[in-house]
Amino acid sequence: MADIKEPGFKTSDTLAALAQVFQSYSEQEKKAQIKKTNGIFELRVNNGGKEAVWTIDMKKEGTIYKGEAKPKPDVTILLSDDTFSQLAEGKIDGQKAFLTGKLKTKGNMMLATKLDGLLKTARTKAKL
Repeated sequence: MADIKEPGFKTSDTLAALAQVFQSYSEQEKKAQIKKTNGIFELRVNNGGKEAVWTIDMKKEGTIYKGEAKPKPDVTILLSDDTFSQLAEGKIDGQKAFLTGKLKTKGNMMLATKLDGLLKTARTKAKL
């Protein structure tokens, strides 16, 4: 999971743990999660002026990788490293982050609401 890590970003640790959860899934569990989510998320995370980009592919592969989405994402989510950490820890939900301007989306906004569910799944399995 070293290829997911980005120095100075707490988000990368969370996404590496989430990627390990996805890898530990049986083929059946992975297919069920992909069917439930059915989308490609591109996360653009800002930390003190630096930006890092990760992609969560829950449409075909059930994987997470660093870099822009290929093919194009269904939704792009723009947020800070701190906001993502709060989302992952369950301290704030995506709707509240969006309504307070801490999270912005481009594309399928309804799909963005499914990110909370993915993070919740990871939280219970990986103890984030």
